[in-house]
Amino acid sequence: MKNIKIAGVPEHFNLPWHLCIENGEFEDAGIDLEWADVPEGTGRLCQMLRDRETDMAVLLTEGIIKDIAAGNTSKIVQVYVQSPLIWGIHVAAGSPYKTVDDIEKGKVAISRYGSGSHLMAYVNAKQHGWRINNLEFEIVNTLDGAIEALTEGRADYFMWERFMTKPVVDKGIFRRVGDCPTPWPCFVIAVRNETLVNDADSIGTILDIINQTTEEFKEIPSIDRTLAGRYGQKIEDIQEWLKLTRWSQKKLDKNTFDKVQAQLLELNIIEKKIAFESATG
Repeated sequence: MKNIKIAGVPEHFNLPWHLCIENGEFEDAGIDLEWADVPEGTGRLCQMLRDRETDMAVLLTEGIIKDIAAGNTSKIVQVYVQSPLIWGIHVAAGSPYKTVDDIEKGKVAISRYGSGSHLMAYVNAKQHGWRINNLEFEIVNTLDGAIEALTEGRADYFMWERFMTKPVVDKGIFRRVGDCPTPWPCFVIAVRNETLVNDADSIGTILDIINQTTEEFKEIPSIDRTLAGRYGQKIEDIQEWLKLTRWSQKKLDKNTFDKVQAQLLELNIIEKKIAFESATG
């Protein structure tokens, strides 16, 4: 039995992995796939790849491209979710801010530097014509940390996946003042180069299994109820999310890679571009 470690956020996007593990599909193929939930998000996942704490990760496209450009010796092996991630822009329920324009000079809560919540704050600022050099950040690690920071006034707004944050809005803790969809496919699968060399066959098998599941995922009977129950969501929110979400079974294309890199370079998040071939496998 080949042991492979994989990590990702504890969100509804990753239910296909859990179903495959629970159904013994990887085990039947001779692979002990060990999943780790990482609520801190993409910045932490990149660090885990660097530190060899995980062999594979499901993480945000812009985050791993930024980290590979900064020396992470991993490669993007394929796109996992083709549709954009819809980032909700949230303030505390009692905040005086009513619109996105109101938060221009506010302090941003982020899970960590290099995370999606950090990078997308720049993307959002650029889209609204704000001075990106003026952005200030408060590291909060997780959604729970953001709830504390916004409620206590240590930060003014927080960007996080809209549907996962919806229960916090429904409880009257956050208010959503706007959305910021990623201008590219949101999630990719990355693998450490060492693992790609030593366990190429196992990685290929893992991708075959997960791709078959994501291709058929929306057709699973009562999948909306399963998702709602597991992730504490309202059924109507899950149904809307399912309509908007498209999984992928394809490799990242060069045009998309170049688009993300160009945006990161323009925002001064990376210092120089890297070759498509060095970042993908």
